[in-house]
Amino acid sequence: MAASSASSGGTAGGKSNSGGGKQSGPTAEQVVAGFQRMRQEQRSMASKAAELEMEINEHSLVIETLREVDPARKCFRLVGGVLVERTVREVLPALESNKEQISKIVESLNAQMQTKGRELNEYRERYNIRLVGEEEGAGKAAGSANRESDGGGGGSKGGAGVLVS
Repeated sequence: MAASSASSGGTAGGKSNSGGGKQSGPTAEQVVAGFQRMRQEQRSMASKAAELEMEINEHSLVIETLREVDPARKCFRLVGGVLVERTVREVLPALESNKEQISKIVESLNAQMQTKGRELNEYRERYNIRLVGEEEGAGKAAGSANRESDGGGGGSKGGAGVLVS
């Protein structure tokens, strides 16, 4: 009976040791998932900023065109999916206002992207994350070590690092 409890205690102790390692820091998979999530958020912000920049360019083009036109001239504007008839005099100020609001949103997105970039760099330094191709010789060795550490738990050591493609 004593041997039985000792063997089960040894198993429980082994599980608690690996559990203790997880509590002291996230696993390699969790680190990679967090890094990928942060990168995706930054890409999403960049994509939205680029889309809004295109809208600003379209607004600028239309504003330049309408400035050369008679203010009493009839024009059509798409508002919420409905085409409405207005005059250039009514539409031009609304377009300029929209353009300025979009510009403010783009500035805000750019500030958020810079903040996210700093967070990403801090995260990379904290968990020693290297991207594929970043360090030619060390990257290949770390890539094979990272694949081995998925099952072995060696990736939770401070010096092991994580390789992200």
